[in-house]
Amino acid sequence: MTDGWDWRQPGSNPAPPGPPTGTPTAGHPTAPHGSGSGTASPWWSDALADPWRDPYAPAAVVLPTAPVGAAPEPVSDPDAPGRPRLRQLLLIPLITALLAGALGGALGYAFAVRGGAGGGVTLGARPADAPGLAQRRPESLAAVAEKVLPSVVTVRVVSLAGMSEGSGFIVSADGHVITNDHVVGDGGGRASVVFNDGSTAPATVVGQDPESDIAVIKVSRTGLRPVEFGDSDTLAVGDPVLAFGSPLSLANTVTAGIVSALDRTMQAGEPGGPVRYYAAIQTDAAVNHGNSGGPLVDAAGRVIGVNSTIKSLVAEGQEAGNIGLAFAIPINQAKRITQDIIGTGKARRTVIGAQVGGAGSSTGGAGVRLAAVEPSGPAAGAGLKAGDVILRLNGRPMTEPTDLIALVRKFAPGAVVRVEYRRGASRQNASVTLAADAK
Repeated sequence: MTDGWDWRQPGSNPAPPGPPTGTPTAGHPTAPHGSGSGTASPWWSDALADPWRDPYAPAAVVLPTAPVGAAPEPVSDPDAPGRPRLRQLLLIPLITALLAGALGGALGYAFAVRGGAGGGVTLGARPADAPGLAQRRPESLAAVAEKVLPSVVTVRVVSLAGMSEGSGFIVSADGHVITNDHVVGDGGGRASVVFNDGSTAPATVVGQDPESDIAVIKVSRTGLRPVEFGDSDTLAVGDPVLAFGSPLSLANTVTAGIVSALDRTMQAGEPGGPVRYYAAIQTDAAVNHGNSGGPLVDAAGRVIGVNSTIKSLVAEGQEAGNIGLAFAIPINQAKRITQDIIGTGKARRTVIGAQVGGAGSSTGGAGVRLAAVEPSGPAAGAGLKAGDVILRLNGRPMTEPTDLIALVRKFAPGAVVRVEYRRGASRQNASVTLAADAK
């Protein structure tokens, strides 16, 4: 091997091109050749046959010649379209089949999930098989709730004794609201209402009737939607009802149930306070503290009662909860008392003109004995006397003194009721025209 160094003796001329004349010595470089002296080439022995390493060798590119008669080698253009190979022909349909299968599987899964189907079984009717059933009908519970909720309010009264909270409902476009007397309290507190949209407004107490547990307050606001009244005298046991209000401070609550009983006579009141009597509508709709004063409505969204009290199994002084026994004041009675309060500032109390209870009033559950009869009262005018036992009032059996008082309060002054009574061993009937008391 050489390092390509072209060594020449100074003053010498390069030799003309031609084969080297010197003879190499094994293992040693040849001696340099001089001008015309026949000296050897300066390259090593392995460079003798390498024209690229001898700078004095002529340069030439020699291509091998094709044999005579041989066909020229075919030349192809790499950019020219070629014939598809078998591999390509098989690969294209395979990829197409995979994509089609994946797309079909995805669409099938989506339709199965959307339709709720599994295992190739279609469950339920399709909308086309039951047109219109997916929409809420006007008489549905959801439609009733949507109709009534804008008219329901939460009532709050702040006094020296603390804050009292209950429910109420708008009964006039100018802002009158019905609630319970026990929600308002003594009337000396500062009242306010919270509407179903969360807005609030101050309220003033128009009047109260402790014995019927009805109070009327008023708010100053325009655009109010009053409720629609129903007829509580036409109710039947089993009719569906909804209770509205703010139980346990949970505003805009709606519960559903049925009318469990009618004319369930109630005697209620707090120790030291007035005794309240009313013939209530009993319902199993869930009612709790805070529902007081809220509306009880029928299946058409008409108010047929004012939620007032509940029955509970807890001991005295403990927090009571719903056990499916709630009682509402009939709206016919509540509406009449409300009109009296708005018109005169107080409510008229309906009386029969007789006293019940006291010594000797017990009849063993078969009627209510009259302890005294006012000389000029309704009972005396119908011929009743002290000692007579009232068996039925408008067909309703009497078993306790509370029954007669509560049922009489249900009617308006001037109403005529049928009384079945026993005097001695005989049974008699009388028509009594009820009156308002002198208070």
